[in-house]
Amino acid sequence: MKIATSDEIRAIAGVDTRKCMRCGKCSASCPAYNEMDIRPHQFVSYVQNGDVEALMNSKSIWKCLSCFACVERCPRDVKPAKLIEAVRLSVIRQKGENYLSPDEIPALLDDETPQQLLMSAFRKYRK
Repeated sequence: MKIATSDEIRAIAGVDTRKCMRCGKCSASCPAYNEMDIRPHQFVSYVQNGDVEALMNSKSIWKCLSCFACVERCPRDVKPAKLIEAVRLSVIRQKGENYLSPDEIPALLDDETPQQLLMSAFRKYRK
């Protein structure tokens, strides 16, 4: 299994993680905060520190609603949601796929998973 590098994640996301001042506004505005094991502000730090494997194994990449509340609140335009999306795409690409099959979804979810997440995932990965 090939783990993406921090540089690859930053390139996919188009984000400069060095601009983050770790204020936490992104995480404070996240509606899925309580469901995440790695919070949006931590994603930025993990990528900056090169710990991409932990992100790729995180359940947070599937819990993110892609609502971009974190992007809107960031005073430095770091865009944590784009980093989360880039990690999500890297996981899918390492499988040699560009989609999620409906059979994979139940293993990633629990009863408290927001329906918005499901719709977002199907729109992005059904093709």
